[in-house]
Amino acid sequence: MTLKGINAYKKGNLKQDIAHADPHKLTLMLMQGALEKMAYAKGGMERKDYALKAEHISRATAIIVTLRDTLDMDAGGEVSVNLFNLYDYMVQRLVDASVQNSLKIMDEVINLLLPIKTAWSQIPESAKQEAYEIQRQKRQTAV
Repeated sequence: MTLKGINAYKKGNLKQDIAHADPHKLTLMLMQGALEKMAYAKGGMERKDYALKAEHISRATAIIVTLRDTLDMDAGGEVSVNLFNLYDYMVQRLVDASVQNSLKIMDEVINLLLPIKTAWSQIPESAKQEAYEIQRQKRQTAV
């Protein structure tokens, strides 16, 4: 019963965090969520809990697809194209990991996403504000 209460509390806090997060923070939260789901999937593999493994690989895949599909291909140029291709590769490797029950492949995907998350978390506040201003101006111009 205590675990249900803790999980409900976490979900409530997560909803509050999402409601108050800027796009940079949301992206960081998605990356963290994908990494957590992959860790849970690895645990399922290790315990031969294939339902748990499938659930968490599916969730990690959905998060990575969201990261891929929300890239700003116009503004990001070559970086966006490279990230799109890398996210696409990660999705395929998660499918491979699921089919093959491969911890090694799971580690490969984790080790691909982790440096991206680390770099994303180190973006200076001034660069984030500059990017938000550029996006705001684009939206105003489009109207």
